[in-house]
Amino acid sequence: MDIGVVLQTDPPATEVVRLMKAADERGFTYGWTFDSVVLWQEPFVIYSQILAATKNLTVGPMVTNPSTRDWSVTASLFATLNDMFGNRTVCGIGRGDSARRVIGRKPATLATLRDAMHVIKELAEGREVEHHGTPVRIPWVRDGQLGMWMAAYGPKALQLVGEHADGFILQTADPAITRWTIGAVRDAATAAGRDPSEITMCVAAPAYVGEDVAHQRDQLRWFGGMVGNHVADLVERYGDSGPVPHELTDYIKGRESYDYAHHGKAGNPSTDFVPDGIVDRFCLVGPESAHIERLQELKELGVDQFSLYLMHDQRDETLNAYGKILEKL
Repeated sequence: MDIGVVLQTDPPATEVVRLMKAADERGFTYGWTFDSVVLWQEPFVIYSQILAATKNLTVGPMVTNPSTRDWSVTASLFATLNDMFGNRTVCGIGRGDSARRVIGRKPATLATLRDAMHVIKELAEGREVEHHGTPVRIPWVRDGQLGMWMAAYGPKALQLVGEHADGFILQTADPAITRWTIGAVRDAATAAGRDPSEITMCVAAPAYVGEDVAHQRDQLRWFGGMVGNHVADLVERYGDSGPVPHELTDYIKGRESYDYAHHGKAGNPSTDFVPDGIVDRFCLVGPESAHIERLQELKELGVDQFSLYLMHDQRDETLNAYGKILEKL
């Protein structure tokens, strides 16, 4: 199982680069960041510094979206980094949550997301594609490679992953939800005539290694609120008794509002509705042994990569602990 790390691009950018370099030195193979350029700094500028400071990390957004940059811009950003550093990028992409809502726009449609994945990948790998009704090719791309990994929760989005994406990003470490979503992606891939084993399965969730579980829960409660934004959209579309598992929908009944000023931050006051049980299911908490047990369970469910969010008060300690956990997996 690959291990990755997910960071916000909070200033100073040098701290983001430092943590990515530390992850690289400890055996991590992926370095991800949020991509919401009003709330945090522009990630693609920082990626060049991360790639220059590391040897093995594959770097990309978790996740970008089809709407805040023209698809040709997104493709050229990846292609430029790959040309400079040797195909060490990956494009995590979704409909858009904070990046869209903080500028007064709704998330993109799945149809737009499908088209964007196709255009970005074709351009970043040097092929001609129709964009805005015009044939377009980036002429300087040589041997470009860009995996398109799509984040999803709902049935239609999971179907789109199976039909078109190179990888699947699930932002929760709950085993029951993992089993359901991976199964849905694999079924969709098979129905589309694709080999399901060629789709990389990535679970991303906060991890905090230590003994004070109560404190860890308080530090990671923000994640249930972040996931809740997407779940609320699913409940609006499918209802609370629809095809989405109750393990994912029941807990948001107490959700009232959400303030993106605290998005992805420990102590987020918009996440008081998230119970301890959800934190325990969605995140990895407790001593090293508990993390190893959950990671092994996820691996048995078909997870190829676990990427841990480091938005808490013991980032270096958890990075160090995961360096040791990697040796035991």
